[in-house]
Amino acid sequence: MELVRSASLTGYFAVAEELRLDVTPLLRNAALSRAMLDNPDQMIPARAVVRLLEDSAEASGCLTFGLQMAARRELADLGLVSLLIAHQPTLGEALAVLGEYRNRINTNLMLRVEQFDGLALLREVFTFDPPLVSRQADDLAIAVLDRMCRTVLGAGWRPISISFRYDAPPAADRKVYKNLFDCPVEFGSEFDGILISHSTLDMPNPRSEPALASHARKLIGTMVDPGQRTIVEEVEQAILVLMPAGRAAIETVADTLGINVRTLQRRLVNEGTSFSGVLNRVRVREVTRHFAHRRHRLTDIAHMLGYASLGAFSRWYSENFHETPTDGRNRTLRR
Repeated sequence: MELVRSASLTGYFAVAEELRLDVTPLLRNAALSRAMLDNPDQMIPARAVVRLLEDSAEASGCLTFGLQMAARRELADLGLVSLLIAHQPTLGEALAVLGEYRNRINTNLMLRVEQFDGLALLREVFTFDPPLVSRQADDLAIAVLDRMCRTVLGAGWRPISISFRYDAPPAADRKVYKNLFDCPVEFGSEFDGILISHSTLDMPNPRSEPALASHARKLIGTMVDPGQRTIVEEVEQAILVLMPAGRAAIETVADTLGINVRTLQRRLVNEGTSFSGVLNRVRVREVTRHFAHRRHRLTDIAHMLGYASLGAFSRWYSENFHETPTDGRNRTLRR
């Protein structure tokens, strides 16, 4: 199910009012209502939330709608899980809690921590299938993650940079980025994410109280189920992390999940699928998202999908979509 807590729209009405936006028809078009948003813990359709944000940005002419919502957000908006996050010993452990409870926060938002060359890249990736345009939701997710990290580390939170895949917005809109983020902001990047030093993950949380963290976990355990992930969801997450490095083979994924290949194959069969089926589904979903970004060359996209050559990627694409990658990309950009 594609669900998200209604608290994901915290700040929506304040921003809409500031922009003098009539939200009634926008809510109706997204099949949402004010009553559905009264309880912040109520799970609502995630696609409806994404549509509402995109329609609201378009109707108001405000490219930074999602970012302005994020400026009004606090860690407490995550609900009871915020208590556990706030008292983790390090940032890395706080991020692990966020991943642990993602199925009870947003079932379609996956936190990825990619580590390389003494650096770490924090990415929030939507896993909608089929994918959809989600610029405002993407911006909101990145900015909320930045605010969460800042809450945990305080003055110790010093990102190297925050990157967005879209081109630089007009100068007037860039003021919002400057006010929201205390680090360089890069546009036209190959990814949306927060780049930090690897050592930042191990930085101590000055507010951490082990006793309070233990109490919070017990309290949450009686009131919030973290939501069990299926083996298919676990495999998809591992593939997303390993695929750009060309390492999304079944052996590597099984090792990442701490099981052997035969066990992984058997569990996937029990779910009515196979490793190659999951891998192909992830690639189909990701290729459309990559095509939407003009700066990516087809060779770059091939590598991000785990192919060593453009030829191998082209053969796979033609078999799945019955057209060339060039035709598929042109069709995507015309939408």
